Amino acid sequence: MVPSSSDRGSKGRTASQGLFQKLKGDHAPLPSKHSAKDILLAWLGGFLAMSVVALLSNTFTIALVLGSFGASCVLVFGFPDVPFSQPRNVIGGHFLSSLIGLICLTLFGTTWWSVAIAVATAISVMMLTRTTHPPAGSNPVIIYLTKPAWSFLLFPTVFGAIVLIIVALLYNNFTRESRYPKYW
Repeated sequence: MVPSSSDRGSKGRTASQGLFQKLKGDHAPLPSKHSAKDILLAWLGGFLAMSVVALLSNTFTIALVLGSFGASCVLVFGFPDVPFSQPRNVIGGHFLSSLIGLICLTLFGTTWWSVAIAVATAISVMMLTRTTHPPAGSNPVIIYLTKPAWSFLLFPTVFGAIVLIIVALLYNNFTRESRYPKYW
C-alpha cells in the first residue's frame, strides 16, 4: 500500500518536530567552575608556551607559529588530562592534518571541495590513528589560505608542536600533582 500525501506530510512534520526537540539540548548542567588557581596556571602555561615558540621563531628566523597552536594551548594547559591533550595527539594530529592538507592542495588545487576533502580526511585519519587533536583540524584550512611550501610540514607544524609539548611536559609536571602525559 502506498502512503497518501497526508501520511507523508504528517511524517515530515513529526521528523521536524523531533529535530527541533533535539535542538533544545539535554538541559544538562554547565560544567563546574574552574578554580582561580587552575585558570591562572592555564594562562601562564599558554603564555610560556607561545612565548617560547614565538621567541624561537624570531631568534632562528623560521616560521614556528601556527594559528592552531593557540587552541592547542587551551587543551594542553587548561585540560592536560584529556586524550586530546596528550603528546601523541598534539604532535600526531598536527602532523597528519598538515600532511593531508598539503597532499590535497597539491593534488586538487584550491577548490571549494578540495579543502572540504582535506578537513574531512584529516578528521577521519586522526580518528583512525587515535591521534585526534581538534585544533589540528584547522591546519588544512590554514594551508589552503596560505598555500605554503612542503617545508610547512616541519616548520612550523612538527617542530612547533614538539616545542609546545616540551614546554607542557616541564610546566604541567612542575605545577600539578598529577602526571603529564597520561600516555605516549
